[in-house]
Amino acid sequence: MNILFVSDVSIVEVIGGAERVLFEQSTLLHKRGYDVHILTRKLPEHKSDYQIINGVTEWRYEVDPRNCFSYIKSTLLNSKRLFESLQNQYSFGCINFHQPFSALGVIQSRFGRDIKKIYTCHSLSFEEFRSRNPRPKNIVGGILYFTNVKMRKFIEKKVINESDKIIVLSWFTMKKLQRVYKIPADKITIVPGGVDLERFYPATDKLKIRQRLNIPKEGMVLFTVRNLVSRMGLENLIYAVKEVVKAVPDVYLVLGGDGPLKDGLISLTKVLGIENHVKFVGFIQEEELSDYYRMADIFVLPTMELEGFGLITLEALASGVPVLGTPVGGTVEILSRFDPRYLFKNTSSEAMAELIIKTCHKFKDKPELREDVSSQCRLFVEENYSREKNIDSLEKLIVRIAA
Repeated sequence: MNILFVSDVSIVEVIGGAERVLFEQSTLLHKRGYDVHILTRKLPEHKSDYQIINGVTEWRYEVDPRNCFSYIKSTLLNSKRLFESLQNQYSFGCINFHQPFSALGVIQSRFGRDIKKIYTCHSLSFEEFRSRNPRPKNIVGGILYFTNVKMRKFIEKKVINESDKIIVLSWFTMKKLQRVYKIPADKITIVPGGVDLERFYPATDKLKIRQRLNIPKEGMVLFTVRNLVSRMGLENLIYAVKEVVKAVPDVYLVLGGDGPLKDGLISLTKVLGIENHVKFVGFIQEEELSDYYRMADIFVLPTMELEGFGLITLEALASGVPVLGTPVGGTVEILSRFDPRYLFKNTSSEAMAELIIKTCHKFKDKPELREDVSSQCRLFVEENYSREKNIDSLEKLIVRIAA
């Protein structure tokens, strides 16, 4: 069977959860014998209109980014044109949408009417936009902002309604889809994310990894990796570290990721006088990410909102590193199932500091406990969240609806 993934992101560089899920699913289905293609928009860093990545061909269409209206118009026309060209060549048996914009052109084409369609909902598009973009204070900006939100909501609802099945990664997202778009439960299938257990695994020598990464070998090392944007709650985590340092003087936070808040967060550590306890390592390349997980004693997930699933939570657990997370979205489902004591009481810096201090002292007082917890973390992911389980579920759904 020929399968087409339709997305607004690229798998050339994995910079977030959406890219990772798309990369894993498309490349693993290719390994299982399917002819897999991706249709997506052409990004500034792309050098060509198509590229083969691990056996998957990624096809790209041009967009006009001058404003939101030119973006939508070019997306609709060019994605539709590219899809029709690909459909003539490959005659796809199933289409899996991963975001709504590129999908819009596909559902407008008569060439795709008889093809079974799945929509994978990572999060709601209009909520992501509101989270990443503060509303302008001027009237014209406010009107454009409101129009943008409404347009995104309209497009996403239309694509969802045109799809035969909806995949979500968590109960949290399922309930939100039912509430916002009135999607019936029998149309939605929960397929939790999965982890590459051969890539993410516990360290045999944390100190050696820390030495190579230029991270203090002694003390308690906290780690988080996030896009440096407001919804990630990183300011609260830094405020929490200020309090943690008072109780755990040898604590050290390694913060990975890039984004618009970087300079402000660095300045905040200096204002609070904890710059010697926080290291900003910037964007972490894929080949380095697993070592950053492995070198840590504790992974911290300080999200404020819209944590649709939390694949990084599973990557850390698979690496034998316990995760302390805010009670937001899919994080609650994962950590409640593993051990609810690893959930912060709320998203405040005070709640974070309290549990981080408690966990650090527990591990310091009982070093053998750290090894037991590490084994429990790994076993939990092996039994519940391997990428093979994720692909098995997706493949069964594709075969069933395309039959």
